[in-house]
Amino acid sequence: MSYLLCLERSAMLRLYRNGRKIKSPLALTARLELQAEQVERDCQRIYHWHRQERYRAGNMLCPEENELLTRIGPGTPMGELMRHYWIPALLAEEIAEPDCAPVRVRLLGENLVAFRDSNRKIGLLGEHCAHRGTSLYFGRNEECGLRCVYHGWKYDVEGRVIETPAEPPNSDFRNKLRHLAYPCQEVAGVIFAYMGPREKMPLLPCYEWLNLGEKQVFPVKSFLECNYLQGLDGDCDSAHLNFLHKMFKPDARREFLRNEDQSPAFEIDEMDFGFRVAAIRKIGPDKSYVRISQFVMPFIGCVPVGREVDGKLDGFKAVYQVPSDDHNTWRYDFFFKWSKPMTKEDSSKRDFVGADKISLR
Repeated sequence: MSYLLCLERSAMLRLYRNGRKIKSPLALTARLELQAEQVERDCQRIYHWHRQERYRAGNMLCPEENELLTRIGPGTPMGELMRHYWIPALLAEEIAEPDCAPVRVRLLGENLVAFRDSNRKIGLLGEHCAHRGTSLYFGRNEECGLRCVYHGWKYDVEGRVIETPAEPPNSDFRNKLRHLAYPCQEVAGVIFAYMGPREKMPLLPCYEWLNLGEKQVFPVKSFLECNYLQGLDGDCDSAHLNFLHKMFKPDARREFLRNEDQSPAFEIDEMDFGFRVAAIRKIGPDKSYVRISQFVMPFIGCVPVGREVDGKLDGFKAVYQVPSDDHNTWRYDFFFKWSKPMTKEDSSKRDFVGADKISLR
């Protein structure tokens, strides 16, 4: 696993050393412009240890290197890098209706609140009111704004302070203020946020799972008590298939994994978007089973699961391992099909996740 992890890091570093354009493996039509000087310097720090041949098999990362890759708060190298991507913030169903109650969102170490205003526009604001620090989670979502319950300050989705009732009638103090607010877009049942510099904001990627009909995509959100990198390693590692996903009842689709080749060989190709890894198992004298997964910057794993139609896999699963903070992760699974709408039978993962997004044990 350390070999895969180091190659994954190698791909990250090469992307930011060689250029600022990313191409999707899945018909990405929008090119994503990345950050300039500051993030360039941050990435050079990551590239430093890469040049010391840390990617060789058997080498483990030292504590300082792990810190560099897994600390994602404001001002950290990896945190600044991630803020230059559109990232999932919450499911659209969590704020389904206009003027519904706001919800808390913890993302990249920041405490935020999300709401849908009277015109269905989505706001993602810093949680604490700029006036006295009261949590806007307890605010009233009304008449195209979120109103603090303490002194009535009201914010729109752009972070503008539109009302300050306790100020003198002629005061223009509110015009001098701007609350923390992040742009949002709703697609495929998920609300994506961009937390980087506005002048560097890229287009939302046109990945296939984000560009299908609403009924062909089935997003599932869950909470993981580990950092994003620990979750991402599992998405790129097919060696655990024989054990963690072992079936104890007859299943013709996986029967060949029961006794054959418990230790697959791996072939890895570094790509512009990240890397592609093939796990190769021998399942007969002249037959191999090849399972190909993909890692897409900065934290997406594309996992080949699903059923075949006409001899080809009908869709797969895209997994976003989104850091909540340095120690916890929001996982978003996008199940989708090309041939038909998704049904509950196609993905029952929500049966294993409670209303609080925590897996049921």
